[in-house]
Amino acid sequence: MNNLDHIVIAATSLEQGVDYVHSMLDVEIPQGGVHQTMGTHNHVMQLGNDAYLEVIAINPDVPAPSHPRWFGLDSGRIRDAIQQQPRLLTWVMNTSDIHQLVEAAGFDLGVPTALSRDNLEWEIALPGDGRLLADGMLPYCIQWHSNPHPSQGMTDMNCLLQSLTIHHNRPRWMEDRLDAIDASHLVDVEALPDSETAYMSANIDTPNGPVTLT
Repeated sequence: MNNLDHIVIAATSLEQGVDYVHSMLDVEIPQGGVHQTMGTHNHVMQLGNDAYLEVIAINPDVPAPSHPRWFGLDSGRIRDAIQQQPRLLTWVMNTSDIHQLVEAAGFDLGVPTALSRDNLEWEIALPGDGRLLADGMLPYCIQWHSNPHPSQGMTDMNCLLQSLTIHHNRPRWMEDRLDAIDASHLVDVEALPDSETAYMSANIDTPNGPVTLT
């Protein structure tokens, strides 16, 4: 069975992202690491049930990669959006056989790409142009090749992800896509008027009560 791996908050800088998480969840999200291949870096923390929260930003201290960065971070539209405030950009699904998942999906999830850092090894399906999938509403797909799940090594800040909801003006289309990759049990889908732009909301229990990130 596929599982929700993590949710991704994008920021113009890690400092901006860390400050945003503190303002919303009242916790100091710990430093993660550097993605040398992708030209990004992050902060991470547990969210329970082998899931975690990632704050990601372009790393100004490393050269830009020769290929597009992941999560649409080279997109001018996304850069403009997160300039104002960090945002819940997308989510990532953990699967046990990423090659089979990509082949059976019926639509383009990207190319499984092997990456590693320290003692972590994984494959993640990356679109060739670095774009988000369905503007971030569909997940990037990952398969970890290291045990235990990396969230077990992250700091527990007493925050628990209760639900992730996709708000979309084509809910049936979204549900069909989620069904095709065995992901419909991981998120809720709520209908939006045609005039509104799709977005996600994550409901998180914190030491100070429930909080919704968007």
